[in-house]
Amino acid sequence: MAETIRWGILGPGKIAHSFANDLKLVDGGVLTAVASRSLDRATSFATEYGAEYAFGSYEALLKSSEVDVVYIATPHTGHEEWAIKAMEHGKHVLCEKPLGVNHGQVQNMVGTAKDKNVFLMEALWSRFNPSIKKIKEWVDVGKLGKIRYLHADFAFYGLDRDEKGRLLTPELAGGSLLDIGIYPIFLAYLILGMPEKILSCSNFYKTGAEVQTSMIFKYGSAQALLYSGLTSSSEMRAEIQGSNGSIFLEPRWHETQGFTVVLNDQKERNDLPTTGKGYAHEIEEVHACLGSGKLQSGLWNHQNSLDLISLMDKVRKQTGIVFPFER
Repeated sequence: MAETIRWGILGPGKIAHSFANDLKLVDGGVLTAVASRSLDRATSFATEYGAEYAFGSYEALLKSSEVDVVYIATPHTGHEEWAIKAMEHGKHVLCEKPLGVNHGQVQNMVGTAKDKNVFLMEALWSRFNPSIKKIKEWVDVGKLGKIRYLHADFAFYGLDRDEKGRLLTPELAGGSLLDIGIYPIFLAYLILGMPEKILSCSNFYKTGAEVQTSMIFKYGSAQALLYSGLTSSSEMRAEIQGSNGSIFLEPRWHETQGFTVVLNDQKERNDLPTTGKGYAHEIEEVHACLGSGKLQSGLWNHQNSLDLISLMDKVRKQTGIVFPFER
């Protein structure tokens, strides 16, 4: 791997702008190329962020010898196709969450990464948030005792969006679950592991997209209450309750800048601000892995992504969330 890791971006949408801004804050990497189905859009993005190359097709970027790692920021339905094509061209891949739309897609992507001997990671940026990393460490060493209860939600009003846009269109794997429900599910999985039982229910919009999902994850001696929705906003505070104490993640918890721990009736505030918006931390993880020759992250590996999508598949099966291209 070259001393400076050269990044390419597929899909210059809103999240790609945040990613490109944070990439500037990370040593050892540079945005070299951007690709869009519109050359004008790619050129505008490349000019704004100082990328040397702009391509009017995804294929052209993948064929470029000037790119080491591809960040895939397309809609969900493009993740499997373009991640696999990138890896087949020998590129390392950081792919936006969810890694794939269903377990079969993620399995195909992981299989390709192994076959082609390239790096692949799901861009689940919250896993690398300094506060969430610290909380995970504390839970693992038993600072809170036995975890008994977890609550997390993620909701905003999205019914005013374009009904043919990504969020509300089933053909584009729209709805709340894959877009934002993945975050509460991730937190429960990170802290408590795979549940013994899942109870869930959903409500749907006139387009057929799921817009509210409530979930209970049951564990041997714990429960997690989780929710995602597009019908209203929520405070988006998360809490983790153990037999010895509690942790409260401030809103918006998935990108939190700190948390409060309560032990022995004493409150302690922990400020752990992110670098930039927070994407810098997953970029640093990619750089660290490539620098040490690792083809998957120790913090969020292939099996973690497979577990996460299997949980979402189970919720979807219970609630009847099926996308047209899956029928």
